[in-house]
Amino acid sequence: MPSFVSRYATPLITGLFMVSLVSGIALFFHVGGAAFHGMHEWLSMVLIVPFIAHIWKNWRPFLNYFKRWPMAIALALSVAVSIPFAIPSSSGSTGGNPLVAVAGAVQNAPVTAVAALYGKTPEDMMDALKSQGLTVTSPDQTLLEVASANDKSGRDVIFALSQVKR
Repeated sequence: MPSFVSRYATPLITGLFMVSLVSGIALFFHVGGAAFHGMHEWLSMVLIVPFIAHIWKNWRPFLNYFKRWPMAIALALSVAVSIPFAIPSSSGSTGGNPLVAVAGAVQNAPVTAVAALYGKTPEDMMDALKSQGLTVTSPDQTLLEVASANDKSGRDVIFALSQVKR
């Protein structure tokens, strides 16, 4: 076994788990979402590599866990508690981040509707978006249509919208 794997698999798992733990707690309590969201997602993906190396390094002891009840109980419990997060709720929600759902609704709304959310006239909202470098030809355009006409993504237009003064 390469000495790098032997020497660094467990320390990397520990370090990356600590980052994931802190960022996950911060996200749960809605603290520093912008700073922690990308960190949590990407470094959790990076955590996969040392996890696989750790399993490879400790394969025989790992298999022994499957000969005892605690592993079966832990795996069954883990799956059971994850199921409610994967199943759509009875309220018709499909799960996922509610802010993403709201952003999607705003992106599909015409400039006139978004202007009302900001307490602006449609013309003032068009001017505000133009000041963010976006060409808006009609107040009836949806933000996604504005994005497409400007070779931007819906996310880019939402960011531009976040810069508009209320």
